[in-house]
Amino acid sequence: MTASKPDTQKAKLVENLVASPAETSWLEFETNNSDPGMIGKMISALSNAALLDERDTAYVLWGVRDEDRAVVGTEFRPDKKHKMHDLEFWLRRKIKPDLDFHFDTIDHHGARLVLLTIAAANKSPTLFDGESYIRIESATPRLSMHPELERRLWNALQAVPWEARMAMESLSGDEVLARLDYLTYFLLTKHPTPGAPQEILARLSDDKIIRPDDAGQWSITNLGAILFAWNLNDFSTSMAYKGIRFAAYDGAGRSAKNRWVRDEEKGYASGLRGMLNHIDELLPENEHLGTVIRRSYPLYPKVALREFIVNALIHQDMTITGAGPRISLFSDRLEISNPGKPLIPANRFLGSNPRSRNERLSSLMRRMGLCEERGTGVIQALRTIEIFQLPPPEFRDDLDAVRVTLFAPRSFAKMTRDERIRACYQHAALTYLSNGNTPMRNMTLCERFGIDKRNAAQASTVIKQTMEAGLVKPADPGRPRAGYVPFWA
Repeated sequence: MTASKPDTQKAKLVENLVASPAETSWLEFETNNSDPGMIGKMISALSNAALLDERDTAYVLWGVRDEDRAVVGTEFRPDKKHKMHDLEFWLRRKIKPDLDFHFDTIDHHGARLVLLTIAAANKSPTLFDGESYIRIESATPRLSMHPELERRLWNALQAVPWEARMAMESLSGDEVLARLDYLTYFLLTKHPTPGAPQEILARLSDDKIIRPDDAGQWSITNLGAILFAWNLNDFSTSMAYKGIRFAAYDGAGRSAKNRWVRDEEKGYASGLRGMLNHIDELLPENEHLGTVIRRSYPLYPKVALREFIVNALIHQDMTITGAGPRISLFSDRLEISNPGKPLIPANRFLGSNPRSRNERLSSLMRRMGLCEERGTGVIQALRTIEIFQLPPPEFRDDLDAVRVTLFAPRSFAKMTRDERIRACYQHAALTYLSNGNTPMRNMTLCERFGIDKRNAAQASTVIKQTMEAGLVKPADPGRPRAGYVPFWA
């Protein structure tokens, strides 16, 4: 609870609330009613009603008469004990799921007022003492008594994306600009940077990076923070966990010595290039023999590395707390993981229409040139891996995470049976998608593996094994020489 003190921001908010045309489903005026049970029901009802009204916040204001909006002051003291506990502590034990609400005591032109600020429901309907309430005019009935409103509330909960929720609220324009790397925003969106701060704020608001609030201040959305934060640690602990973490190990397992760890503190748009450059500097080189000369390249192609890292950012389940995108470099492989079950099976990452949990994030990153058009990036990444004849990457559903593993160079002879089958399937899918539904043939698979044409029987064996695994099929069963296509073609 905030102690009494001059606060121009809260004073402005109170003036706006008192001047609002009528008491609404998200705004309640009280004088001295201090019954804890009543307050708990109001928190539940107003929180739920705010979500239905597409608002972030609801309010209860003590010290204002509802009938004429006269500021009369209040004797209500939110710091008074209830059942041997502070009122706010007692309420937090009764309100489920955890919800952001707080009391402020405000001196408004000599009148003592108390403002209760309540966040809108965000995970499930807000309950008080095991029951959910809703605001209907001046009444606070149980939500279960109004099944249509309950259905609308659940639909609204599912419709509010993580990106649209607030990461930080009640900021001045200067505080917003101090926390966000807005210069990178204008650089990547290819818009000239306005000279006036208000024009900068208006542009950020247009892209849902910030939002105005009821007090004439600003809130930074999760979308704004995760993309453009100067320091994610300035926000919530949950937001800080969403930062990219990179760790390098001296051996092939996590028990090996950890020789480098970097936690990227900037948002994705601001920090991605620096993280990619850092990883690139640590990668050993791989020699590739071209048609004329031998050249050295990073162990893992930049195109593939960038694509799979960006995919981890935009496809992660942001609602999972305490987890974020992780990159781990070992002596024989590089792993990229993100929290959340995949929305499509791992063996359909090729050939399926891409789906994303975070449409606003992926859309803005695409517009800023940080990721490819839908579906094309994975194709480009796999094409580059085939050119360098690297082992096929592994896409894996790993409990509550998705893991992509890139493997260090290894000849066909040293690949495992499963790796050869995976490479054959990916090659068939890549050939089919890249060349107008063209089937894979024995000779193209020989080129992919670097197999001499005199040993083409080795490729035939792999194709047979991949067919037995159900991953490829004949393009035309009546014509054995027609080639092979992925199982979903």
